[in-house]
Amino acid sequence: MSKRAGKALNQERLMTVLVGPHISEKSSVVAEKNNQICFKVRTDSSKKEIAQAVEMMFEVKVENVTVSNVRGKAKRFGQTMGRRADWKKAYVKLAEGEDIDFLGAD
Repeated sequence: MSKRAGKALNQERLMTVLVGPHISEKSSVVAEKNNQICFKVRTDSSKKEIAQAVEMMFEVKVENVTVSNVRGKAKRFGQTMGRRADWKKAYVKLAEGEDIDFLGAD
């Protein structure tokens, strides 16, 4: 496989790494205080892939990535017990002066 084909495959993979932003009370506090954005990401993604995906998709400079594996809660569905899916979230620290605008307003 040539380098060019590997790079295209890598870019396709990076497009699927970020599932979406994770918005919660904690992520809002972290965003204001530490210039970090919280994302829901694929469970098999690495910190390096997450950083590259954020830099590629939002055209910002990433300083640091912290990852947390979240275990799904056990929930009752009628009489049967069920379980929510496990997922992974990433706190992405942006470089000084960088910002991601999800609403698209200038």
